[in-house]
Amino acid sequence: MRIAAKELSATPWYLRPFFWNQRRKYGAVLESALMWARAPRLFLGVAVLYGMIDRRSSPIDPALRSLVTVRVSQINHCSFCVDLNSATLLERGVALEKVAALTHWRESPLFDARERAALDYAEAMTRPEPGVEDAHVAALKPHFDDDAIVELTGLVAFQNLSSKFNAALAVPAQGFCPVGARESPDPSS
Repeated sequence: MRIAAKELSATPWYLRPFFWNQRRKYGAVLESALMWARAPRLFLGVAVLYGMIDRRSSPIDPALRSLVTVRVSQINHCSFCVDLNSATLLERGVALEKVAALTHWRESPLFDARERAALDYAEAMTRPEPGVEDAHVAALKPHFDDDAIVELTGLVAFQNLSSKFNAALAVPAQGFCPVGARESPDPSS
């Protein structure tokens, strides 16, 4: 890592429930969270935003949310995010074969039309050129209502924030996923 993460014992008391929950959920405190803990107010804002995006009542199903977050993380070369989000994707019932095929989703028969529209949109948002075009949104319309498109846009924007933060500070993978930890982030970028 380019900057040392905050020591858990040096974090403010009000962040401790987040770390307790991470230990319960992942078996470890996330290195990325300890990095964000260097700016506790930013950490809280990011944590609340993530909670709103990854909620049970989201119009975007959990597996699709995870597919999108892994793909954005691959494009942004964030090994931590690819690792953690790939593990989450597996927990959400997606086959290991599909996780492994995500870097080449356009050529793979494993992805349905809804997933393809969402992944194409996520890539357009993440890559600077050519960016999102009317055709991307039109491709989403048969699969998502306007509210869901706004949610998807928020998810992609959040994952870009998170993966660019972690990649810039070289937060390493923590070994949560056998595919995510060994797979190259994105051969096409």
